[in-house]
Amino acid sequence: MIKGGKGGSKTLTGLRFEERTDLRSVFNQIKNYNVKGNDLFFNDALVASFYKKHNLYSKLLKDLKIHSESRLSKKLLPDETIFVRSNNILFIVEMKFQNVAGSVDEKLQTCDFKKKQYIKLFKGSKITIKYVYVLNDWFKKKEYKDTLDYIKAVGCDYFFEELPLNFLGLPKP
Repeated sequence: MIKGGKGGSKTLTGLRFEERTDLRSVFNQIKNYNVKGNDLFFNDALVASFYKKHNLYSKLLKDLKIHSESRLSKKLLPDETIFVRSNNILFIVEMKFQNVAGSVDEKLQTCDFKKKQYIKLFKGSKITIKYVYVLNDWFKKKEYKDTLDYIKAVGCDYFFEELPLNFLGLPKP
């Protein structure tokens, strides 16, 4: 990550992130991938769709005829989601970048609750939910070991600075 820098590196194994980077812009930098609106294409074949914040409700849930208000008492607004069509998995992607200690520390400990809420929201849709954090190197500090262990223990995932294509089940260029 380059503080205050521009762009991400082009990689064959994963999506590189910097602060304030979104999934669409990262994919647009990778050979053979093309983003059109909310859809992601690989070699002109539709492979996934993106839903950010409220679009998850106004697009995907609406298409599935799921009424969120009858399932959850409060809307969850994910940083990013990517629905990978080949494996029917909706990845909830939360990006957390820190330069000083703060409230993100406690937010990392909410992944179990949020993942369960998303599972409840999509119940009956045959969509599998995966909850994943993309973290910057700040979280490699030893004081985050217990939190990172907890994230894995409750069935969530995390990666530092990137999101591997093979984790998403997407083709490598």
